[in-house]
Amino acid sequence: MLNHHRLFTGISCLVILLLSGCGNQPEHAASAQAGVIRTAAATAAIRHEPENYEATGAISAQTASVLSSKIMGVIRQVNVREGDHVKKGQVLVNIDPRQVNAQYQQAQAALSEARKTETAAVSSHNAAVASAELARATYERYVNLMKNESASRQEFDEVTSRYRQAQAAAAQSQAMVEASRSRIRQAEAAVSGAAVSENDARITAPYDGVIVAKMVEPGSLAAPGAPLLKIDNVQSLRADAMIPENILQSVSSGQVLTVTIPAANMVVTGHVQTIAPAADPSSRTFTVKIEIPRQPAIHPGMFCRISLPLGIQDKYLIPRSAILHQGQLTGIFMLDADQHARFRLLRTGASFGDMIEVLSGIAAGDRYVVKPPPTMMDGVKVEVSS
Repeated sequence: MLNHHRLFTGISCLVILLLSGCGNQPEHAASAQAGVIRTAAATAAIRHEPENYEATGAISAQTASVLSSKIMGVIRQVNVREGDHVKKGQVLVNIDPRQVNAQYQQAQAALSEARKTETAAVSSHNAAVASAELARATYERYVNLMKNESASRQEFDEVTSRYRQAQAAAAQSQAMVEASRSRIRQAEAAVSGAAVSENDARITAPYDGVIVAKMVEPGSLAAPGAPLLKIDNVQSLRADAMIPENILQSVSSGQVLTVTIPAANMVVTGHVQTIAPAADPSSRTFTVKIEIPRQPAIHPGMFCRISLPLGIQDKYLIPRSAILHQGQLTGIFMLDADQHARFRLLRTGASFGDMIEVLSGIAAGDRYVVKPPPTMMDGVKVEVSS
């Protein structure tokens, strides 16, 4: 009885092991035996595709200015806010003009005084000239008298001395006239400068644009050179891109490039306007400025991408539908010589519309499933549809 019990126990264990083995049979193997999957296939081949480098950048205005004051004074009014569109010549900031007006009035008074001084100098000069002419006439008469010995040496010397004194006085008065006229010119320049300073009390827009920053409020003290406002001329825009030094040879002045602005959902074309002659020492990149057309949806400061063509490259491209993702793995179902599906890992690259570049894992002539159905597994027999 003991031997029969041991035999029964051994047979039971064997049955359990066999059943366990059948239960752990791979599911895809069962599917492979289940039937044939009919689907489309394609052959991998090298394609000649353009190679592009995508640079990042930012949109900026073609012209941007920081407005500041030339004079010192208290700001009375700031007539604009950020985002305001302004016209050329529009008054943006008013500075208290009292100090400037006082300087202008002082310059006007100095000019008036200089003109009066000139009038007096001219009168003195005219009198000196008249005296000099009289002294010259007297001197000439005494010269004739001396020839006839009708006048004494003493009288002649006195006449000669008065004549020379009159000439010196006339020359001095002429110098006084010139000096007074020079002071008039200086006073006129001071008046012109004061008038300019009076205009400087009003900060105006240098061109049509948009106010992008306001640094002051009414009551603030304006000082020469201190920034008040920032204005951008947005009639034309540009994209500023940072290009690595090894890509720079692919960029030329006037070249037409494609600029993508994701925030505006727009793609525009522009031409290369400026290439920086020197690289940034920290990043080894060159700044390239691309002029782009003005669009209402595009604003300075927006992020952009610039596509730079590098030439034609040989690539393996397969449809996006053929790619499978299993966790962190990316692969494709290849067809072996017996038309069985074999899952193969791939390393993919850039996308080109509905196609994806394959960097490794595929070779020319390999056949793959274009659109594998959800039921496809490794080892399944495949019948290629036309």
